[in-house]
Amino acid sequence: MSQEQVPEGDRTYQRRVLQTAIRLSLLGLLLFVCFRIVQPFLSTMVWGIIIAIATLTPYERLSKALGGRPKLAAVLMVFVGLLLLILPTVAIGASLVETAQDLSDDFEGKEIAVPPPPASVEDWPLVGEKLYASWNTASQNLESVLDRFAPELREFGAWLVSSMGHLGVGLFMFIIAIVIAGVLLPNAEGATALAQRVMTLVTGERGVELVTLCATSVRSVTRGILGVALIQSILAGLGMLAAGVPATGLWTLLVLLLAVMQLPTLLVLGPVAAYVFSVNSTTVAVLFLIWAIIIGMSDNVLKPMLMGRGSDVPMLVLFLGAIGGFMLEGIIGLFVGAVVLSVGYTLFTSWLKEAEEEEEDSQNQDAAAADPTVPTDAQ
Repeated sequence: MSQEQVPEGDRTYQRRVLQTAIRLSLLGLLLFVCFRIVQPFLSTMVWGIIIAIATLTPYERLSKALGGRPKLAAVLMVFVGLLLLILPTVAIGASLVETAQDLSDDFEGKEIAVPPPPASVEDWPLVGEKLYASWNTASQNLESVLDRFAPELREFGAWLVSSMGHLGVGLFMFIIAIVIAGVLLPNAEGATALAQRVMTLVTGERGVELVTLCATSVRSVTRGILGVALIQSILAGLGMLAAGVPATGLWTLLVLLLAVMQLPTLLVLGPVAAYVFSVNSTTVAVLFLIWAIIIGMSDNVLKPMLMGRGSDVPMLVLFLGAIGGFMLEGIIGLFVGAVVLSVGYTLFTSWLKEAEEEEEDSQNQDAAAADPTVPTDAQ
């Protein structure tokens, strides 16, 4: 059939299809370019949104206390957030630098020494004998032990230097995220309305309900997981400072990471307590051990208080979110991953529950249609 023989309606349809295909292609290309531009900052933007949602309630109270000045309240929130971020980071960094300098000086002056192990270490179950032998060898001839583990120590040193570099980048991203949160807080109503419209377009009538559900999940996980992890790390750091533990900043950071990943903090505090027993008096060591146990068990009390009711995200979901986020985006992904995966889990379970309710209603209606004597909810 020639071009002249094609019906006019078909020509119009072909032109519309071609125009639609071109428009969709250009739109897809534009979205792809925009995504590539914001991709390096995507986790930071998400973290800024999470911070804004988590701090919305105290921000509103502060704004009301300042006489209805939202911008001033946002500036104060950003200032406090930066202080809470920078001061501990500077303290941890100073502790790490001081520890590294002390170790370097001790190695150069051959003054470093390992105290002999207590005799009770040999009686520890499973690992006592091997640990006692290795510890005793290190106390008598540290250089031989260092020579034996030289390759592993070099790899650990390279990893530590690389991790410090990533921590610096992570700190910069955290600062940007706090600033983003400060920009979003005065525009919370508009941002909420936009999120509700987008969710309504995607999910239908339950858009507003799902936005509220997401915000509730973000607040509960941020307070119950990240808040508890921060409290535990601060308490652990104070205890180690009081006990005179070297490299307190490094151990505090490790406690924070373990707490976010939902791992027992005693994985760090246990060996530190063993060190305190070997170098300090029995009274100080026992008090530190009790303090470490209290910190390790505190999450059982703090999480229900801070997370509140209605948050039943499994610990496995939080663990996978933290580990996956850390592997994907580094230190900032450790925090973002746990929150984002918990929100996804909450939405998924909500959709499953909705589907089950719809299926149950459909079965009840079919049963009522087959037997008019069966009562229904409408009746």
